[in-house]
Amino acid sequence: MTLRSRTAGVMALLLLLLVCLVATAPARLLGLLLPGEQLVMQGFGGTIWQGSASRCLVQVGPGYLHLGAVRWQLHPLSLMTLAPRLSVESQWGSQTLSGEVVMRGERDLDVRDLSANVSADLLRQFVPVSLAGTLSLQLETLRLRGGLPSAGAGRLVWQRGAWLAPTGPVPLGSYAMEFSQVPGQELVAEILTLSGPVNAEGGARLLGRAYSLELLVVGEGALDQRLRQALSLVARPAGDGFRLKLEGELQDGPAGRQ
Repeated sequence: MTLRSRTAGVMALLLLLLVCLVATAPARLLGLLLPGEQLVMQGFGGTIWQGSASRCLVQVGPGYLHLGAVRWQLHPLSLMTLAPRLSVESQWGSQTLSGEVVMRGERDLDVRDLSANVSADLLRQFVPVSLAGTLSLQLETLRLRGGLPSAGAGRLVWQRGAWLAPTGPVPLGSYAMEFSQVPGQELVAEILTLSGPVNAEGGARLLGRAYSLELLVVGEGALDQRLRQALSLVARPAGDGFRLKLEGELQDGPAGRQ
């Protein structure tokens, strides 16, 4: 055997070994590709290409959303563009999520074909109000740059909504919010009532961190007295209902603080 043929044999063996190592790389190596402040994963299993984690949290605004157990498939060719693309599924009790995520930077993500169902009670992490019902999100696409929306379109539905007042639940109804955003412009959302005793119509806008919300709330009959008292603290009377107007800026998350 010549030196050239021996060298070729060694190189082929090393290449085969490298392929085997990459193909069986443990799932925990995915943690090196993830933006640590934005995604927290623990309890890895499987390989980096097709694996799972027993616990996953994703940063949403000033807090974290618990996704529970997560399974993923990493598309190898996406690594060549330095933008890992993963197909993801998660489940935590009745809470489910599935979709595709492209990671482009520490706080830059593209989300596609996402479907999610979560309890409205999770909103307590972000707003000082206890709510009941189910939130269902159908997201065609969403582009996050610097942790903020820059383009996208989707629909959020709140089903069997209720306010958990200190003296007992107050039924509200089912509502939908359809939103879209063209690159370089503000995110625009329309809010409408699907069913229920409390009618809410209006819209919201978001540009960078600046947001505005205008909502008219009217009951089919007389509004529950507890709800009237709560609305009177944040909204102005408008006929038999209330008109709510809010403006402000979103709080920055931990990853964005200096």
